[in-house]
Amino acid sequence: MPGNGALSMLEPIQRSSIADSVFEELHRQILRLELPPGTKLSEFDVARALGVSRQPVRDAFYRLSKLGFISIRPQRATTVSAISERAVMQARFIRLSIEAETARVACKTLTEDDFAAIEAIIDQQARAVAARDPAAFHDLDDLFHREICERSGTGFAWETAREMKSHMDRVRFLSLSFASERAFQEHKDILAAIRSRNEERAAEMVRVHLSRILDQIVRIRAENAAYFADEG
Repeated sequence: MPGNGALSMLEPIQRSSIADSVFEELHRQILRLELPPGTKLSEFDVARALGVSRQPVRDAFYRLSKLGFISIRPQRATTVSAISERAVMQARFIRLSIEAETARVACKTLTEDDFAAIEAIIDQQARAVAARDPAAFHDLDDLFHREICERSGTGFAWETAREMKSHMDRVRFLSLSFASERAFQEHKDILAAIRSRNEERAAEMVRVHLSRILDQIVRIRAENAAYFADEG
């Protein structure tokens, strides 16, 4: 019967939604180093903490393992993976390729309403920098880049960049203790270049901004050696 067919779809959709929520929460905590590299995870403990069954936790663990953020080893503890410098560099390359081109598109497409919305994010970033709130700045940093993509009509590219940039995010989060003000200024420089409709300068400002991690990772690794994978 048509009604029964429709009802039969509700349960898997609901399970998927719970699994997505579990994934997003664990992903967020890993990227913010609330769950630092080496942290042991168990399906039972996570399920109890989040008030869900073990199946969506198992699904989330699998997704995180495929992305390289947790290591699942049979008969051994599941742990948060160490930061891979190789994966960080690969993510930077892909993100730079996408966002430099997006900045060029934005020079042609953003309207005054778009600029006003992005400038409001810049204002919020200024308050986060003044308050020395790296978590708030990190979220607003993502929002700044995402809004440029979405408002320029390249939101689909952000979805690709978002998945890849996750490997940069733990390093970026660690950098905010000493680099928030510089990142904030570079956001203003990017927006100013886009507003001036200067495609070459906008792409260059994105390149400069996303290349800071090349120097920052040296300092961060020296200060947090235990967080990084030994890749030979």
